[in-house]
Amino acid sequence: MNVRTFTSIAAAFLPLVALLGLVGCIGSPSALAPGMRGSIGLPHRGCLTGGASLPNKGPGFERYRKHEVRWGNPRLVSAIRTASADVARARPGGAPLLVGDLSFESGGVASGHRSHRNGRDADLILYALTPDGRSVRAPGFIDYGPDGLAVHEGKFYRLDVERTWLLVKALVTAPGADIQWLFLAAWLEALVIEHARARGEDLSLVHRAENVLLQPADSTPHADHLHVRLACTPDEMVAGCYGGGPRWRWLAPMPQLAPLSDEDLIVSIVGDLLPGPATAAATPPAAP
Repeated sequence: MNVRTFTSIAAAFLPLVALLGLVGCIGSPSALAPGMRGSIGLPHRGCLTGGASLPNKGPGFERYRKHEVRWGNPRLVSAIRTASADVARARPGGAPLLVGDLSFESGGVASGHRSHRNGRDADLILYALTPDGRSVRAPGFIDYGPDGLAVHEGKFYRLDVERTWLLVKALVTAPGADIQWLFLAAWLEALVIEHARARGEDLSLVHRAENVLLQPADSTPHADHLHVRLACTPDEMVAGCYGGGPRWRWLAPMPQLAPLSDEDLIVSIVGDLLPGPATAAATPPAAP
């Protein structure tokens, strides 16, 4: 998709975003906006309809908090379940992935979060190891340093770099997930990418992971969890999803306007100034 097309599509949704900014969020389609549905608005100013609920437990994962901030875009919930199960199959016997907050069933403000408002965000607590390399259930959101070590209540933990890479790999390759960002501290990204290169992963896959992994500039560096954010699909954008950010080349392409011929382009620009059939018929013939 070229920049001009993306800019035109994004501009078409600016009035919607402005409306959401004024009224907070429209929780369901209405007479004024009958087509709005799904992940509506922005991650930090939006709402959710038709979401899916993440179970308390499943193959390879467990919810960290058993409250109602458990809803998300169905693609997000599916990606979490698929990716955690993939990691569990690849490295059986390890501790489960602990899943933090998603969104409320109708989206909106979730305490402790700037985003998580329209079902496109989820917090995944990083896999942990004991100092001697045994997989252990993570004690919660603990900050890992550049050496991959963390201390919590007097106990040392190591970042499970291998499982973290497998999780990143499963997320960016999950069918239909369309991951836009994986927010993670830069020093932890370096450990994960170095591991991927050392194990000989496909360089195009590593490149994709490097693109979506990002330390956010407007919040904590995310040294204690992996924050997943989905991109809007083309259909979701038509229904009110507003994403911002880059449109990665491996995502589903945005709709393109049909090209106009030179003649059609001229008519569309100055058509009212051109003589139509009636005007032409009424014009008297030129004098001999």
